[in-house]
Amino acid sequence: MVLLVYLGTDLLAAWGLNLEFGVAGVANFAYIVLVAARAYLYAAFTLGPPAASGSFQQYIIGARLPVALAIILAALICGALGCLIGVTGLKRLRADYQAMVMLVISILATTVVGADSGLFNGNLGLSLIPNPLASLGDASRGWWYVALVAAACLAGWLALRRFTGGPLGRALRAMREDEDAATAVGKNVVGLRLAVQAAGGAYAGLSGALLAGFIGGWSPSSWEYVETLALLTAIIVGGIGNDAGVAVGVVIVPVLILQGAQFLPQFQSSPELASDLGWIVLGLLTIAFVFARPQGLVAERRPRHAPAGQDAAQAPPGGARPASTVAALIALPRPAAAPKAAGAAASGRPAALSVEGLVKRFGGVRAVDGATFEAEPGEITGLIGPNGAGKSTALALISGFLRPDGGRVRVEGRDVTALPAHRRARLGIVRIFQLPREFGALTTIENLLVAAPRQRGESAAGVLAGRWLWRRQEEELVERATALLTLFGMAGKRDERAGRLSGGQKRLLEVMRALMAQPRLLLLDEPMAGLAPALAEQLEEACLALAGAGLSILLVEHELRAVERLCAKVVVMAQGTVISQGRMAELRTRKEVQDAYVVG
Repeated sequence: MVLLVYLGTDLLAAWGLNLEFGVAGVANFAYIVLVAARAYLYAAFTLGPPAASGSFQQYIIGARLPVALAIILAALICGALGCLIGVTGLKRLRADYQAMVMLVISILATTVVGADSGLFNGNLGLSLIPNPLASLGDASRGWWYVALVAAACLAGWLALRRFTGGPLGRALRAMREDEDAATAVGKNVVGLRLAVQAAGGAYAGLSGALLAGFIGGWSPSSWEYVETLALLTAIIVGGIGNDAGVAVGVVIVPVLILQGAQFLPQFQSSPELASDLGWIVLGLLTIAFVFARPQGLVAERRPRHAPAGQDAAQAPPGGARPASTVAALIALPRPAAAPKAAGAAASGRPAALSVEGLVKRFGGVRAVDGATFEAEPGEITGLIGPNGAGKSTALALISGFLRPDGGRVRVEGRDVTALPAHRRARLGIVRIFQLPREFGALTTIENLLVAAPRQRGESAAGVLAGRWLWRRQEEELVERATALLTLFGMAGKRDERAGRLSGGQKRLLEVMRALMAQPRLLLLDEPMAGLAPALAEQLEEACLALAGAGLSILLVEHELRAVERLCAKVVVMAQGTVISQGRMAELRTRKEVQDAYVVG
């Protein structure tokens, strides 16, 4: 009976940590703090004033609330605490630094609570914590508590399926695989992290409250940082990102190994060795699985989406892609542009992109120094220059991945200089990186689906309401993604993990993913680099079809012959400034351009 309660509470905690670490990629080494917080809060809300029990233990709050209300209040406070930890330890930090910050938070929390006896009775901890089922008889209370924990686990499982099984779970996994690529298609990475911190904290808190209510006490020795490592090992052994696998890992690690080690006979020469043996086995097990089977016993499985038959999506003979077909597939958010020769002025539309005096400094180096240029609507504008000219930095400034030190960026007349990268992506300013950035553990079609904007399944309403709210939209997105895969000749790779694709296929996948995001301005950073001639030709044809459909493209490329074939206008940068603009044939004869490429 006791082991079953421990199994259920550990399972709830492990599921919450798996949501953060396994699904969303947040290495929260302070997770046990949230387990402890709700245990302490549940106790403080139900024990009553310290004087009522003879003041033999000191603690804050000292209320005597109904058990259900105490659990709800503790949950709300723990959710806020989870978000606070998320803001402190996650924003603008590298993944390894995030883990270090979380570990420090966990150690500090244990130290402070243990040292300050006025918070929760210091290192002695709290005792006489009310059992939620205290009104039941002693004989049956234990098994009723097992049933209560089992019901909580069932509810937690069903809630997890809502949270991780649909479009929101797909977005979280994309964030786990590559945060910048997720941001480039409009995902608010900080917001998603805080959401999983709050949800994971809820699971941690429920686990802590149920465990504290069962054992009747709680102290700092119950929630040292190594307890988080035990849960992480259960996730690694069972299967990262797989809820069923985590259940298997919990049975093996916290229950069989750590709890089972307590029943081993003591060694006379070293009485503490028996209790430490479980942690020794745990460490060896973690190392073994990380090296030999990183996916765990039950690997994370990706869903298969039934193909939608679309004859219209088939590329016509010769590989040509009519502008009307491309426009229909990418769902352009505005009408096609006027003919290229007419330009923006004749069409009455503002420039697709207007960069004015853009400046970016890195220490004493001006990577971009007063760059000013425009890209016309419905055209492919080239951005060229020698290595170190500032082209990629300019793209990062335009897309919002870097904040400028001066200047303005306007897209179709709207000033977007102050907007973060994910907000710009949602407005249709979509970037493709210099090196392919695929979501490796997601399938090819999932890489496309995750980029679609305004998905109902990623909202709070979609999580609460379930599949009926977003099923029809998902079917439409699958149909459009299937058509794009067919158009680019990759329909046979739809259910293959993107990390297994060739370099050229990953580049085409990134282009298709950008198109699923419904771009208004597409920023391409050396898309031809490393492509086989056939794939490069295919990408050129796609760019021409997209421009013909009315999409504005800014192309950074070192292959000047491709630039000449594709671009009506070319901007030349050198040493962070724009030195010339015009057609490629004219630029080849200009001395400043020749000097820039010769001198660098």
